[in-house]
This record gives sequence, structure tokens and C-alpha cells, in this order.
Amino acid sequence: MNPRQVLPVAYAIGRTGLLRPPGPVELVRMVQTFRRWGASLATVAAVAALRAPHQMAVVDDEGGLSWHELDIAANAVAGLLVQRGVRAGSNVALMCRNDRYFVVAALAVSKVGGDLVLLNTEFAPAQLGGVLQRESIAAAIFDGEFARAFDEVGFQGPRVDHLDVRRAGLCAARMPPEPPRRPGRIVFMTSGTTGTPKGAQRNTLAPPTNIVMDALTKLPLRVREPVVVAPPLFHLLGFGFFGLALLLQGTLVLRRTFDPEAVLAAVARERAATLVVVPVMLRRILALPATTRLRHDTSSLRVILCSGSTLGAELALASADAFGDILYNFYGSTEVGWVAMAQPSDLRAAPGTVGRPPMGTRIAILDGRGRRLPTGKSGRIFVGSAMAFDGYTGGGGKEVVDGLMSTGDIGHLDGEGRLFVHGRADDMIVSGGENVFPEEVENLLRSHAAVADAAVVGVDDEEMGQRLAAFVVPAPGSTPTTFEIKAFVRSRLARFKVPRDVTFVDRIPRNPTGKVLRRRLLELGCDPTGPRESTEAERWRV
Repeated sequence: MNPRQVLPVAYAIGRTGLLRPPGPVELVRMVQTFRRWGASLATVAAVAALRAPHQMAVVDDEGGLSWHELDIAANAVAGLLVQRGVRAGSNVALMCRNDRYFVVAALAVSKVGGDLVLLNTEFAPAQLGGVLQRESIAAAIFDGEFARAFDEVGFQGPRVDHLDVRRAGLCAARMPPEPPRRPGRIVFMTSGTTGTPKGAQRNTLAPPTNIVMDALTKLPLRVREPVVVAPPLFHLLGFGFFGLALLLQGTLVLRRTFDPEAVLAAVARERAATLVVVPVMLRRILALPATTRLRHDTSSLRVILCSGSTLGAELALASADAFGDILYNFYGSTEVGWVAMAQPSDLRAAPGTVGRPPMGTRIAILDGRGRRLPTGKSGRIFVGSAMAFDGYTGGGGKEVVDGLMSTGDIGHLDGEGRLFVHGRADDMIVSGGENVFPEEVENLLRSHAAVADAAVVGVDDEEMGQRLAAFVVPAPGSTPTTFEIKAFVRSRLARFKVPRDVTFVDRIPRNPTGKVLRRRLLELGCDPTGPRESTEAERWRV
């Protein structure tokens, strides 16, 4: 850490309230806890139970659970896992929606030193079976609604469903299990939007100290405050704020399914200081009628943190207009972790930016030969960070150049050191010799008053090589035409960025974190001979 940063960081940490000194007995127990489980979720949760036993740890659809109650429940479930053969180093799959059972199960696996494999709740049976086999899953914890999927793929290992977790949590307080040989690892699944999901493993659950310090410096967070986390906890964004709530002994406010008005109601009811969302969630909240939004008092919010996919300048400005300058935009990936963050001042000055890197993280823009490009030039984004993953569980990893790892995205840095992301390198198309990024056109279309949502993909074209095809969800009560959509794009972007095909649909297929499932759009297909407009809405199940 730069000596000039010491005082600001110390001030920021002191501001959170984390530096409140423990009593002698409390300190001894904290040291014993760390010696027992090392740098792990189990340690942080046990410390929270020592320091804030009666503070609500989780508030979900079933009510509240204190840190003391959560620790007892996690001990009980850890004992159940040991009874069913789970040991340190066992690969344990977790497939739960956002509620207390996810939290209890994750802590229980950490207490026994198991390696936690976080499964997407939208996995089809074929995907689930492939992941269970590839990750050598020894045991599985899941919501009851997923039991049939595990039956279909013939999973033979020990199972723990949410009823087992509930019953174990109601048992008399259990002693924690014997300390594991090493802290458990964690495996996140990649989104799988362009292929089969892969497991990205990390040898530690604890983020680097400089990353935590930088987050606490830039975000106005306080100890023991409620945090509403709307994205799935199995995603790096949701899980990261689960960990931050543990560190700050705050209250994790969860709902099993996303509903925009219910999220605002939760913020108002719990007087939440932080709301975590992905862009599509923020867009749906802002799409609510103003009278609906104003029914819920959100004045307690100091932070709206958005990540997971492209935010877009239009959405950033609309959020600031609705909630004030409290929006923070995170950029990162499952493989490289946190890359950059835009603070409210950044988003006002340059609404399309994803911000600057945290302390200790380096960003470089490289060309196709791995050479650095000057400021303002677009190229491949490479990152040097202690948060980089340890490789895919099935083997292989991301491209690395001079110690910097590829994010797979294309972007540029401006003169202020702010990063701008244009899109995925594998989504870029070449149309008539011009490089085109579908996300740029998507973001523009979503700003149209008659468009509720949009996605743009590249398709093959005999004349141009490739062309853009737009899929548009009309806003309620609106009936935009193909001509209107194309004219809107033509008036704001270069001619070669105008979609040749426009298809009107009822819904854009997305994964649970809001990323567009472009393969499913391509499965619909477009007329290769010229422009077309669908005569009836195509229906999607997301």
C-alpha cells in the first residue's frame, strides 16, 4: 500500500465501525476461532456471532435469523454433513435460491472444510449432470424443488435438502466439528452464455486485504446495517456481498425470487443502506410507475451497487435522477474478480464508464499481438490482480500476457484512467470490414421510449460477412415498427451499426444474473435474404 494511502484507508475503516476494540474474553475467543478455521467463511461468521449475537444476520421470506442462531444452525448442519460422509476436501454442490438455507449450508460446508461448488439454479438436467460429474461432487445440498433434477441425472451421493437443513437447525446447539486440515475452496460456475458452464476455482474464500480495504474506502458502508442483495448468491456478485455482510456483521436481506416492487418494499421496511442489483433488475425497478416507487421510502439508501453486465450510460443517468448520486458500477468477471469500480462522480462525468481499478490491480489494453495500446485506443482488456482465479476445474485457464489475465472483453482507457467496456471479444462481428459491438446498439435501443428491452446479435451474411440482428421487446402500450427502430439507430450511430433484421418478441432470454442468452436468440434465426419483421410475438421462457 502506498504510504499516502494509509491515513485515508485507516479513516475509511474507522468510519465503518470495524475498529471497535473487543473485550478481553471476546478477543481470546476471536483468536481461537481464527486458529480453528483459518481464513474462511466459518471464521467470519463465528466472529460475527461473538461480536453481534443478537443482530439479525439474515432476513428472508420466512423472517429473521440472528448471528447467534445462524452459527448454531450452521454447526448443526455441519454435524449432519459429517454424519453423511462429508470430510475436508470433499466437493459439495450447493443449489439453493436466495434464503437462509443457502447461507446456513455455505457456512456448514466451510466449517467441515469442504470445497463449495455453487450451482446455477437454472441449470437444465443435462447441464446439472455434466457439472456433477466433471466436478466429482461427493455430496449435494439443494432446495426441494431441485430434487427431481438430481433424480433425473442419477446422482448417487449423500443429499441434504432444505428440510434437512431446517430440521438440523432446530436441534439443540451442537459443538462445531473438528477443525479441517485446510480452509475449503470455492468453485463458481461461469455464466455459460456462449458455451457449457465451467468451474472457476479459488484456493481461498478470503479476498486480498487490499481489495477489501479499497472497497471500504470507496463505498460508504457501516457495520451492522441491512444490505438488500437481489442477484443470486451463487453468482460472484451476490456471494461477494454475502461475504461483505459477514465481515461487517450486517443484515443480509434476501428474497427467493426477484420482484422490483418487493425489493423497494424490503429497502423501506428494513431501512437498508445498500441495494445490490444487476442492470436488468435496476431497469425493471426504474420501469415501475413513479407513484409505485414513491410509495416506498428508500431514503435510507446510501449505495446502489450494480454489476454483472453492461450498465449503459442511459440507465446510469436514469438511476441518478430517480435515487440521487448513490449508484456505484462494478466491473469484473468470475475468472479475474473485481477489476474496476465507477463512483457516482465518475458516472456523472462519464456515464458509460466502469471506473478505475482498486488498489493493487493493474489494467492494460493490448492489441492482438499482446502489445500495449495508447490511451483512447480500443483493444483487449487484461488485468493483473490477486483476485485472479486458479484455473478451470476441468483444466485450462484464461490467456495471460506479462502476468496480466484476459477478461475476454474489448475496451479502452481514457485520460483520467477510467475504463470503458465495449463488449465481449467473441461477440464482436465484422460487417463489411467494420468492427461492430452488439452491446453498443443494445444499450441505444433500450433508451428508446417505445422499447422495454432489446438484444442484438451477429448473424452470417453472404454480402457483408456478418450483420446485426435486433430482438426488441415493445414497451407496454407501444407498437414500434422496423422502420422506426432502424431510423432511431441510424440517427445516432454509423450506418454499418444499423440492424438489418428486427424481430419483435415478448421477452429477451436471460440467465439469472441478467446476461442475454445469445445462443437462444440465434436459435430463433433470422431471414438471411433481407430485413424482416415478425408478424407475431415469439414467446420465451427464461
